[in-house]
This record gives sequence, C-alpha cells and structure tokens, in this order.
Amino acid sequence: MIEGLIGRKIEMSQVFTEEGAAVPVTTLEVGPCIVTQVKTQEKDGYEVCQVGFGNLKPKLLKKPQMGHFKNIKQKPRFLAEFKMIKEGDVKVGQKIHLTEVFQVGEEVCVMGRSKGKGFAGVVKRWGFAGGPKTHGQSDRLRAPGSIGSTTTPGRVYKGKKMAGRMGGKRVTTKGLKVIAIDDKNNLLSISGAVPGHRNAIVYLKKQ
Repeated sequence: MIEGLIGRKIEMSQVFTEEGAAVPVTTLEVGPCIVTQVKTQEKDGYEVCQVGFGNLKPKLLKKPQMGHFKNIKQKPRFLAEFKMIKEGDVKVGQKIHLTEVFQVGEEVCVMGRSKGKGFAGVVKRWGFAGGPKTHGQSDRLRAPGSIGSTTTPGRVYKGKKMAGRMGGKRVTTKGLKVIAIDDKNNLLSISGAVPGHRNAIVYLKKQ
C-alpha cells in the first residue's frame, strides 16, 4: 500500500475528550484516490505510486493527459506521488480508500498552500515591534526602521525581512493526530489546523 492520499479541506470544528477538554480539529475529505501510474526502479529510476483525486471533464483534458489516462475511466484533476510501503499490491485503475491508508490514533503530516494575504507590512509579515508609540513619533508606529549599514557594505543584503507579499506558499504541518474517520463519507478529522482555505487541496502522508 502507499503512504499517503490527496484530500480537500472542509472545515474546522472541535471535539471534547472524556476529561472535558476541547480539542480543535480539521475535517478533511480524503480520497478515494485512483492509481494513475506505478513507477518502478527499472523503468523510471525510482519507486512510487502516482494517484489522482477529483474528477475532470474529458473535454477539458489536454492530449498528454488523454494518453496518460487512457486506461482509466475516471479522469482525475489533481495528481501526487507517494512512496509504496508494500511493493506490487497496487495496480493502475485501482481505487484506494481512506481506511486502507490511515488509522485512528496515528500521526500524519499535511502539505498544502497557505492562504494568500496580499501585500503585508513587516509587523504582520515578520512580527516586528515597530517604532515607539510616544515621544514625538508621528508615522513610525509600524515602520521597519533601519534596513542596512552605511558605507560598508553600502547595500541591503538579500533576504532582508521587509514588507512584501505574504502567504500563498507551500506549507507542511507535522505531528497532527487522526481523531476520527468516517469511511462512509470519506471524512477524516485530525487535531489542529492545516494550511489553506476551505475546499483547498491538501496532501496527507504517514509520519
């Protein structure tokens, strides 16, 4: 079997433990994913299983995709590669369900694209303290302050933390625990928050 699946973020909620503590959880729709390709060491140089999630109308397929999916009834919209835990137990066209990969109580890591927040200043983007709030300052409250030295080096170093576009980057969150599984509706509840907005595509993997 493979070590991960593709899913979609549904919403955040909370559950209560037997002791009465509230645990924040994120509900994900995970799978079923269809196997689109099995790569081998002899042919491709490495061993992985490529799976697809979602459904794409045939008229929207490009010619390379039509050839790639010619032996598969479902035309998936999203593709990902995962390592195989056991070799030879997956075939092209096979559907892999949630409970075949994940179990309640185990830890997983979730990869996704964070929410895009647009252009942000240094206080929001990097957590700068800003300038003094009193003693005569007028417009330096959320300013970054000095960004470089004088003659030496006479420039601003690359990578300096400054204002700019925030979010919209690939983020991996580790150590999330599987709280509950609804196999009938392909729903998975995990502790904590995962990257992305509602309906965002996420990639789950065993940790």
